[in-house]
Amino acid sequence: PVYTQDDVTKHRTLEDGVWVTYNGSVYDITDFVAVHPGGDKIMLAAGGALEPFWALYAVHNQEHVLEILAEYKVGELCPGDCKEEGATSADPYSSDPPRHPALRVNSQKPFNAEPPSEILSENFITPSAFFFKRNHLPVPRVDPHAYRLEIHGLPRGPVCLSLEEIKTKFPKHTVTATLQCAGNRRSDMNRVKQVKGLNWGISAISNATWGGARLRDVLVYAGYLPGSSARHVQFEGLDVDPTGTPYGASILLGKAVSEEGDVLLAYEMNGEDLPADHGYPLRVVVPGVVGARNVKWLGKIVVSEEESQSHWQQNDYKGFSPGTDWDTVDFKTAPAIQELPVQSAITVPQEGVVLGAGQGTVTVQGYAWSGGGREVVRVDVSLDGGRTWNVARLQHGEEGGAAPAPPNRSWAWTLWELRAPLPPGARELEIVCKAVDSSYNVQPDTVAPIWNLRGVLSNAWHRVRVRVSED
Repeated sequence: PVYTQDDVTKHRTLEDGVWVTYNGSVYDITDFVAVHPGGDKIMLAAGGALEPFWALYAVHNQEHVLEILAEYKVGELCPGDCKEEGATSADPYSSDPPRHPALRVNSQKPFNAEPPSEILSENFITPSAFFFKRNHLPVPRVDPHAYRLEIHGLPRGPVCLSLEEIKTKFPKHTVTATLQCAGNRRSDMNRVKQVKGLNWGISAISNATWGGARLRDVLVYAGYLPGSSARHVQFEGLDVDPTGTPYGASILLGKAVSEEGDVLLAYEMNGEDLPADHGYPLRVVVPGVVGARNVKWLGKIVVSEEESQSHWQQNDYKGFSPGTDWDTVDFKTAPAIQELPVQSAITVPQEGVVLGAGQGTVTVQGYAWSGGGREVVRVDVSLDGGRTWNVARLQHGEEGGAAPAPPNRSWAWTLWELRAPLPPGARELEIVCKAVDSSYNVQPDTVAPIWNLRGVLSNAWHRVRVRVSED
């Protein structure tokens, strides 16, 4: 039989039967799901193609795996669905890059998506394909050979640098840093009262190793001298709206020129050229600062006495009182978000999962991070809604054995895990986590007191409810 992609897409649950495609063929893997060695992660591909997942999990590239798959073949995929649809020049998003199908999409145009939370804590370094995507405008196509970075506002006058000059004139540095969207966990605020903004879950956060030139080195080359009256460094991207206005943001000059600020003009992500969605060929990475200031597709730097006048600096990404609404809000009364508050979330188990009482224990995993380079020193986990607490085991670095970061330079997240006995006789668990940073900042217990009309800075205790069954 020949099936269309629509036929396959209808089979995404165990109730409907789980179908997948591979190399032009269609497979009904419903009976295989329960014995899949990788657990229920196979459901991420349900109703779609296996290729993007097998590309990330190379263990599948073995002959015996193909032999197992062949047992479940039910037909062929319609030839027309095997070809990518052509882009249309009338659509400003037509040149956007392909994305991994496992991403949970919050908006297509512009593209904004987060990885499934259950795979977020699998790796200390987030694979680039799974790193959350936060775009405000169409992804620009940039010729790396014609690319030039403009620098204004310094004594040498306007300075223009090619990508090759940035790579060769300045020492290369690497920084492992977590980026988090200001709207991460906005969905928790929407449960209290509807806000304006993308309905992010807990995965608008990821961790990568960035490589590039220090912004400080580039500014010194362009003529920066201590004692300057400037206070801000503005960034403009090459992504523009229909009027030609670019995305823009700024950070404080002190952060930009500090030897301990570790701000990069990054041209690499996880050891490779920046992907298109993450700013190719050059972006700024500002460790410890909200993702909105980490401008991608960087085209211009301006050292100035004023912060950026961009909409995204002046009229967005600011926090307000729960009593402020859209009729009373005055964006001039609040500072632009820079460093983010302490944060943590549970990635395993998922909300609504059923645990077997016979397994005796429960494993809880998640991430924790704090802005400004503050180290996460403790994560507390409760299985009973916050009445009693356990201390999770923290993992710093790839295998948990990384040397401690210098004070106030803990740019990367901390993954954590707790294995605890199931409470005797429990039929439902309310699992809660809260993190504490090196300044002893701790997450608030509920969302309502920190609710705000834009749904930013959502960092209340994260709660997951699961059931326990004798079966």
